[in-house]
Amino acid sequence: MLKVALITPAGRGSRAGNRATATRWARLLRELGCSVRLAAPDEDFRQPHLANPPPDLVIALHAWRSHAAIRASRQVFPECPLVVVLTGTDVYRFQHSHPMTFLDSLEYATALVGLHAAIADDIPPRFRSRLHTVLQSALPLPPGAPGPGRRYFEILVAGHLREEKDSLRAALAVRDLPSDSRLRVVQMGRAYSVEWAHAAREEMACNSRYRWYGDLPHWRVRQWMARARLMVISSRMEGGANVVSEACVAGLPVIASDIPGNRGLLGDDYPGYFPVADTEALRRCLLRVERDPAFVAALREQVLARAPSFRPEAERDALARVMAACGLNCQARIAQVRMT
Repeated sequence: MLKVALITPAGRGSRAGNRATATRWARLLRELGCSVRLAAPDEDFRQPHLANPPPDLVIALHAWRSHAAIRASRQVFPECPLVVVLTGTDVYRFQHSHPMTFLDSLEYATALVGLHAAIADDIPPRFRSRLHTVLQSALPLPPGAPGPGRRYFEILVAGHLREEKDSLRAALAVRDLPSDSRLRVVQMGRAYSVEWAHAAREEMACNSRYRWYGDLPHWRVRQWMARARLMVISSRMEGGANVVSEACVAGLPVIASDIPGNRGLLGDDYPGYFPVADTEALRRCLLRVERDPAFVAALREQVLARAPSFRPEAERDALARVMAACGLNCQARIAQVRMT
């Protein structure tokens, strides 16, 4: 049985995207016959539970935040293959603000993983031969999930409140709409600072079309996916948001900011993009969605066409291909899983 050390900067109990990815990957790697141990970037790799026996593979989520662990794993296990997973803040922030740390992590890596299909264009060319794409998966909504409400045209925003997400853009876009509009924005996610929480509460106080429900468990988010008519993803940067995968599998149309991380999941021909931080453009998109059923149908057709790419078995097979690139063969186990 292959032993995998999976490093994530998001601790136990966190609802951050890195923790969700690590938890899901641990399950998929176990399906491939691996023994998986989750570790924090500051753990001592000489501890018995990590070093005896040594891992056959180390996977580190986040090149910048896990840099110390990436270096330590190379020192303690110099022969062990190392996979570094590139996040949105890695590629679109820390690559520019902390280039030495970011590039050092990439130099150590046996293989690199990007979570959307366009990330190769955004890293130095010399690393592209090591890059593999693993699209994050999602499960379909449970049978009998409630459908959209009739009173309001509810728009879902699911993601923690922080600068990278441009979190209040949808709320700003539904201010001062025509009185006959039924558009309402429902947002959920933890505020990353007191300032973001205050901003969300202030917006609720002055904007009757906006409600923020805070950090809800995942099952509640999925309930809202079933109820909403549309999802808005307004991020300034994304490494490949899992919420896009979930929307596609749920058949929930998406209006998304025009950034590589969204295009790398939805495709260049997707008709539902708006310019980053452009409130007026987003407002026009939302009013069109409310008034143009044919446009909504086209968006839904596109996300459903993308849904097979986000199945759990597709993500598991992509992880197996990354392992094969590192010299670790899981093909027999994949064949066994597919037969069961």
